[in-house]
Amino acid sequence: MNGATTSPPPATSIRELNATVTRTELVSYEPATGAEVWRGPVADIDETVARARRAWPAWAAQPLSTRMELMRRFANEVRKDAEKLAAMIAREVGKPLWEARSEVDSVIGKVEVSIRAYAERTAQRKLDSALQGTMAVRHKPHGVLVVLGPFNYPAHLANAHIVPALIAGNAVIFKPSERAPASGEILARCFHRAGISAAVMQFAPGGPAQGAAFVAHEGVDGVLFTGSANTGISINRRLAARPDKLVALEMGGNNPMVVWDTPKLTDAAALIVQSAFATTGQRCTAARRLIVRDTMYDAVMSEVKALADRVIFGAPFDEPAPFMGPVIDNAAADGLTESFLYLLSHGGRAIKHLVRPHETLPFLSPAIIDVTAMKDRPDVELFGPILQVIRVSDFDEAIAQANATRFGLAASLIGGTPQEYNRFWANVRAGIVNWNRPTIGPSHAAPMGGIGLSGNHRPTGYYAADYCAYPVASGEMEQPRAVIGVGLK
Repeated sequence: MNGATTSPPPATSIRELNATVTRTELVSYEPATGAEVWRGPVADIDETVARARRAWPAWAAQPLSTRMELMRRFANEVRKDAEKLAAMIAREVGKPLWEARSEVDSVIGKVEVSIRAYAERTAQRKLDSALQGTMAVRHKPHGVLVVLGPFNYPAHLANAHIVPALIAGNAVIFKPSERAPASGEILARCFHRAGISAAVMQFAPGGPAQGAAFVAHEGVDGVLFTGSANTGISINRRLAARPDKLVALEMGGNNPMVVWDTPKLTDAAALIVQSAFATTGQRCTAARRLIVRDTMYDAVMSEVKALADRVIFGAPFDEPAPFMGPVIDNAAADGLTESFLYLLSHGGRAIKHLVRPHETLPFLSPAIIDVTAMKDRPDVELFGPILQVIRVSDFDEAIAQANATRFGLAASLIGGTPQEYNRFWANVRAGIVNWNRPTIGPSHAAPMGGIGLSGNHRPTGYYAADYCAYPVASGEMEQPRAVIGVGLK
């Protein structure tokens, strides 16, 4: 389905073209060049769900060991296609090639982690009693689950739902982001070549309309979503009257990073730049707000700005390799530029200006702005390379500023004593709390999720097994045995 590399009309934004969904066709374009990447038909919603429902019982009846072995075969197929998949991710979402290769490695690594997690989190248990028989706890799959993938990690974050769901015995309908269908198609083909039926793991491209239709479909038993808070809230609202449907939401964050007393300024600056600008700031765990002790402010910001000035931003296959690629499309670049100007005109002071070298392409430089003087700071997720800085005078104020958000995904303390980190950990509202580590790059062997507008208490990562299967308690005896000892004539 890969199309020719034709350029879109210059008057149309890449985002509009990426979201081009007619009744029959979806098209995606490279952010870095505007060239067409992929063109293909959108999924037939009813037929896709019907196929999944027909295929699910046989898949669920397979021994767990068989499903796990097929996942390992899938990992081997990804290894065979690793360079092809990495190159497509780099083209389709603008990610530097080195980072796209790292994403493919995460797809492969997720398989063994998911197998271990399922064995640990859903282990069968039995409690024996001579008179009461056996109380057993086992787990069952939900049925047909829809996975709605994001664009920023089109393979890894979708895969983080798909693999645990398949291990548990669910059939999966995978709708990738409308901005990354080509990457999703390569991933799906790896599952199919591994021996997993195309009806059990279906590739279902489409745009927002198709995603909404899958969410609302009566034949779907659950929705596993990674993406923006606005879309997650819409899904939650749409299914509010359907407690029978599983909903797992992994959304964004307005993540704080607090810098306290530390002599390691060079290391602190590296952690800050990694957290704020990796993946061009397009990570849900990216640091959006830097909270700095006033006595350290000048020294810290001097180091951070000097390092940010060295960051290379460019196209995915450029040499030397860039640290940052473009943001996903022109509309995103326009919105981030407007947001930076808003902060600047409402009390912000630019430390490093946001620069857009090409008006028709979505390349942006790293940007840093001091918003300490702003009275009403917008509590929004600016999904791009903009870091807001706030100076504070004491540790309680730092914690209060860290918590001044409706989100609650990731937070990190740089510097400080063990006692201060204990206070930070105990009082900061976030699902990921780090010390002297970046906010990004959570471990596959740990839960990944947040609170507030960042999630609905169903963390993915190692804990994905918890929502991919449900526990069933069974009281069991080989022969019926019962008496009624009270209240009989």
